[in-house]
Amino acid sequence: MKFCKKYQEYMQGQQGKKLPGVGFKKLKKILKRCRRRDSLHSQKALQAVNNPHTCPAHCSVCDGSFFPSLLEEMSAVLGCFNKQAQKLLKIHLASGFQKYLMWFKGKLQGNHVALIQEGKDLVTYALINAIAIRKILKKYDKIHLSTQGQAFKSQAQRMHVEILQSPWLCELIAFHINIQETKANSGKGPALLEGCSLLVNDGKPSLSCELFDSIKLDIDLTCSICLDTVFDPVSLTCGHIYCYMCACSAASVSIVDGLKAAEPKEKCPLCREARVFEGAVHLDELNLLLSRSCPEYWGQRLQTERVERIQQAKEHWESQCRAFMGVE
Repeated sequence: MKFCKKYQEYMQGQQGKKLPGVGFKKLKKILKRCRRRDSLHSQKALQAVNNPHTCPAHCSVCDGSFFPSLLEEMSAVLGCFNKQAQKLLKIHLASGFQKYLMWFKGKLQGNHVALIQEGKDLVTYALINAIAIRKILKKYDKIHLSTQGQAFKSQAQRMHVEILQSPWLCELIAFHINIQETKANSGKGPALLEGCSLLVNDGKPSLSCELFDSIKLDIDLTCSICLDTVFDPVSLTCGHIYCYMCACSAASVSIVDGLKAAEPKEKCPLCREARVFEGAVHLDELNLLLSRSCPEYWGQRLQTERVERIQQAKEHWESQCRAFMGVE
């Protein structure tokens, strides 16, 4: 079965959930109207790489329809996925009293099995849409004899509308591995998402998820600042993951003030992108997974960071008291 048909059938099955998707069929029709395989394409292909909204032959169809439509659809898919995943994980990590309050407010519906199934569905939704986006951009490049599709993908990553960059996808994968371990210990439980695992190669951990033949997601869990396994991990808006204290250090803020206090000029140590700290997401499911998988390391790191956090908090409040009393 061709992917286009497979994708259409999948999205039709999700109609009851009212999930946005990529207009795969519509975008293919746009490309069919612009099949002009002459030498002009190959001559101008490289010139257009830096401008992903202009096709090599200055095609008005592509300029006005293809890329703007795809960008809008990618944003809608990402927004829906993030909202649904955040809601699900909030329920899973809630305490007993918090779950009671959610039930009272009508936010908690279904049971544990339904929660796991919803998580599986969300991961599948993210990956199949990622494949659809990749395939339609590849088709664009094939028709136009260009590399604009790849350039557009890079631009989408810089704009933070690439769904595989979402911290909530990382959290959902960790959620399923946590549930899988709980099921293994209890010896019973609902069917889980296959293909998700925590791998350790040469002492370096990573999350792996492979649900389709054509896509595999690997998330490195080594902090590029301290060069150790991420502890109390946070994901910046650019998608890179760091230890919370390492991220605070990179953002030139104290742990008391937090990453939201970071100046806009502060940049990600890896990609050098600015304005990435304020919207950082704490990866609580991943934190839980790593604490269970590396108990000895976690205990040592916890003791070390507790001392550092106490010291930073003490210095912060001492400076606040001096400022309040007008003492330099």
